[in-house]
Amino acid sequence: MADRPVPPERPAVRVTLGQLSTGTDRAANREAVRDAFRTASYARADVLVLPEYTSAFDPRAVAVDLAEPLDGPFGTLLREQAVRTGVAVIAGTLLPSADPAHAVNAVVAVDGAGELVGAYRKVHLYDAFGARESDVLEAGPADATPLVMSLQGLRFGVLTCYDLRFPESARRLVDAGANVLVVPAAWADGALKAMHWRALAIARAIENTCAVVAVGQAGRGVVGRSIVVGPDGVVGLEMDEKPALRTVDLDADRLDQVRAANPSLANRRYAVVPR
Repeated sequence: MADRPVPPERPAVRVTLGQLSTGTDRAANREAVRDAFRTASYARADVLVLPEYTSAFDPRAVAVDLAEPLDGPFGTLLREQAVRTGVAVIAGTLLPSADPAHAVNAVVAVDGAGELVGAYRKVHLYDAFGARESDVLEAGPADATPLVMSLQGLRFGVLTCYDLRFPESARRLVDAGANVLVVPAAWADGALKAMHWRALAIARAIENTCAVVAVGQAGRGVVGRSIVVGPDGVVGLEMDEKPALRTVDLDADRLDQVRAANPSLANRRYAVVPR
């Protein structure tokens, strides 16, 4: 096991955003993930966030034959790299379904010890703007236990891509204790789409007084433009459409300060109930 540099004292959780451009070559995608872990480890990050479909991505259509089980090569790589570097990871993958004509769009969370914290199965399928994910994807259960991973005083709640358009998904994670929303995505390009991506990420941060870390695929057919938004709606990092890795610090004290000044969560009068 490679030695990892001793992290400095800091009152924050360090996050590396991996805006990758993955394709149908799964071995090449895994090598890109190894490189991202190396960068995150060098930056002394606590967690690496990778896009939707990091394991394999075809921008023309979801390729069911690219699905692999959680203990397949991609999931094994995530656990091995987490153990080697001590960096936790949240990343999108494609899992097999019991129906061979479908697959499951999922995001997995692995802690810094290499243990699988959980897998979130995408609830809202992208049947919009001329696309029909439901033709090839099986939706996750709306009442599944929210996936929330704790890291040094912060709680990272997971949703993915099209879920960002549904404020109930974010609020349910906040009700489960999340104060950071993590959104791996392959946000489809098109008229106004990049603007929607940015506006929705900011809205989810403001209405939930939480940080948002939204990481997009780069490349053909998708917008990239990963973004980090503070609980006050201020954009702390915004990337362009090209592949890149960036690292930011999230301050738990700042989250507490914003929630104390703006107690909108305590003032609300409606609950989120899955249907």
